[in-house]
Amino acid sequence: MKKSNTSKKDGTDYKRLDEMTDEDIDFSEIPPITDEMFAEGVLFPPLSVREPKEELTVLLDRDVAEWYRNLGNGYSVLINFALRANMQKQLRKQRERQTRRVS
Repeated sequence: MKKSNTSKKDGTDYKRLDEMTDEDIDFSEIPPITDEMFAEGVLFPPLSVREPKEELTVLLDRDVAEWYRNLGNGYSVLINFALRANMQKQLRKQRERQTRRVS
C-alpha cells in the first residue's frame, strides 16, 4: 500500500495562522478583481449535472502534449479545463453577436 502524503511536514506555522485576524492579512500584492476577469471566468456545472466523460483520441503537437504531461497526474483534467474555457469563450462571443443582431 502507498504511504500517505499527509505524514509529511509542510512547514506551515498553523499556530500563527490560527491566531491571525482578517486585519492581519496583507492584501497589498493582490491585484484588484476586474469585470473582465469575471467575464473570462470558466463556469462548471454542479457535480450533480456534469456530463459523463467520453474517451477521445486527439492528435496534439508534441510540445503541447509534453508540457501537459510534465504537469503530472491529472493533466487530462487540465486539458479539459483549457478546452472548456475556450468553448465558453466562443459561446459568449456567439451570444454577443446574436444579441447585437437582435438589438
